[in-house]
Amino acid sequence: MAHVVTPLDQPSNYKDSQARVDRQKQNELLEKSSTLYIGNLSFYTTEEQIYDVFSKCANPEDGGGVKRIIMGLDRHTRTPCGFCFVEFYTHAEALASMRYVSGTKLDERIIRCDLDLGYRDGRQFGRGKSGGQVRDEHRQDYDPGRGGWGAQAQRLEIERRREVEERYADTQPGGPVAGGGDDWKEQNAAPAAVSNKRERSPDDEGDNTRQRARVEEAFRELDSGRM
Repeated sequence: MAHVVTPLDQPSNYKDSQARVDRQKQNELLEKSSTLYIGNLSFYTTEEQIYDVFSKCANPEDGGGVKRIIMGLDRHTRTPCGFCFVEFYTHAEALASMRYVSGTKLDERIIRCDLDLGYRDGRQFGRGKSGGQVRDEHRQDYDPGRGGWGAQAQRLEIERRREVEERYADTQPGGPVAGGGDDWKEQNAAPAAVSNKRERSPDDEGDNTRQRARVEEAFRELDSGRM
C-alpha cells in the first residue's frame, strides 16, 4: 500500500525557473535542503503567524528550530505579495513541515510548502511585470486575500475608466465649453421691434404750414363777420 500513496515529505515538481543548475543537480541539493518555499499566502499574513505555524515542526531541543523567515515582497511597493521562505536548521524539520503543514489553512487559505534550493539575496522580490508574483499577473479571478483582481485585469479596468472619463469630460464642471462668446449672443438675440410710424419728410412740413394758414384765415373771416 505504501507504493500507492505519494509521500508528503518528498520533493515536489517545484523548480526555481532562474536556477542555473540542471534538474539532476537540483534534486541532489533538495535532498539536503533545510529551506522551504511557502506559496499561496494571503497578502495580510504576518511573519509572526508564519513563525508560529512552522515552529511547531521544529526541534529546538535537538539544536534545530526556525532559523529565519524571508517574506516575499512586491518589487515596487515593498509590501508582502503572497509567498515567503522559511529556513530551518535541519533537513528533517523542513520535511516535517512539508508533511504536516503543507495543504493546511493559514488565514483561511490553503498554503503549499516545497523544498527550495536555498535563499539567495534578490529572491524575496516578485518577478511579475507589476512587481508581484507572476501568478497574480495573469489571474482572472477576484481574490481579496491577494489584492483583488489580477494585475492585467486591474490595468484593463483602469484603461476603461480613463476612456469613460475622457469621453464625458465635456459634461463635467470646468470642462470645455462651446465657443462663440458674445458673437453667439448677438446672433441669437431677438430682433429689434419694427416701428410702423413713418418718418417725417419735407413735404410733411409744407402741408402743415398750409394747413395752419387756412385755419388762421378761417378765424379772421369769422371775427370779421362778428364785427
